[in-house]
Amino acid sequence: MARTPAAEVEAGGRVVRVSSPDRVVYEATDRTPEVTKLMVAEYVASVGEGLMRVLRDRPTALERWPSGVREGMRLATGPQDRDADAFYQKRVPKGAPDYLETVRITFPSGRTADEVCPSEVAVPVWCAQMGTLTFHPWPVRRTDDPASLDHPDELRLDLDPQPGTTFGDAARVAGVARELLEELGIRGFAKTSGNRGVHVFVRIEPRWEFTDVRHAAIGFGRELARRDDQVTVDWWKEERGERIFVDYNQNNRDRTIASAWSLRPLPGAPVSTPVTWEELAGLADPRELNLFTAPERLADGDPWAEVDDVAHSLEPLLALWETLPGGELNFPPDYPKMPGEPPRVQPSKKVASHWDADGNRVET
Repeated sequence: MARTPAAEVEAGGRVVRVSSPDRVVYEATDRTPEVTKLMVAEYVASVGEGLMRVLRDRPTALERWPSGVREGMRLATGPQDRDADAFYQKRVPKGAPDYLETVRITFPSGRTADEVCPSEVAVPVWCAQMGTLTFHPWPVRRTDDPASLDHPDELRLDLDPQPGTTFGDAARVAGVARELLEELGIRGFAKTSGNRGVHVFVRIEPRWEFTDVRHAAIGFGRELARRDDQVTVDWWKEERGERIFVDYNQNNRDRTIASAWSLRPLPGAPVSTPVTWEELAGLADPRELNLFTAPERLADGDPWAEVDDVAHSLEPLLALWETLPGGELNFPPDYPKMPGEPPRVQPSKKVASHWDADGNRVET
């Protein structure tokens, strides 16, 4: 069988070549027809205005699904997971066009990498040609000052439904989060995660460290949990119950969240879609927001059009961190043990006599 000729997609005055344009990326569902590789590239170009608003000048990891999305396919969990079907690309792929710009970032381990730094819409379209479905930007922007990469300009509140809860629960909690932010004089912007969760983003003044932003998220989560008993910041899954988990660790260095307008690797080609607070409250099924419907929504006006108009102080949230009880919480397991961190052992498996007051294991 003859190979289908490459197609071309216009993106911001450039033409991006798309090989194997008829490759099926998403199979048809009872709601949506099949989606080809060309359709993915065209989608990225069509939402370029909104997508570049959240990607421009940000180090961006690529979630690549080169063979498309099928039931049973897996995303690699680390560099040793060689049998996975998809992977995170944290370094610039080979064969990048000369207009693709990069920025050198530093991981918690101290290693560095030159990562994609989108400066024009042709860049994410080319990434789509390389099998990228989801863009994972850092909460920092490249400037002439190298220190800018150490100072986030964004607080990310990931409202993650735990087993027994629904998207509707997350949307309701997001409404409570909005009220709390407004009481603190802060404007938040909401989007669907593209699955069951809700993300609330807040632009902040880029003068704090990553640890400060993480502590602000913990303080916010604790106050939210104090006000609403369906909210938790408990790190261990066995302690969360049927509640909405505020994933404060998404604000660590090298932790990223799917960008607004990104596709997600789930049936029906869902999109992590910006919504107004009123829309979120009335949204019954986030799967309605997908590759086929998102471009029309953006054409009617981006709910995040004003996201860069404000840059808030973290001080009100850091005050919650300082005043509410609880202290430091656990970091992800791939992080080194951090000062003040509780023991990294499930509470149900912890034997008190095996740990000292600082959370360090002692000989028995």
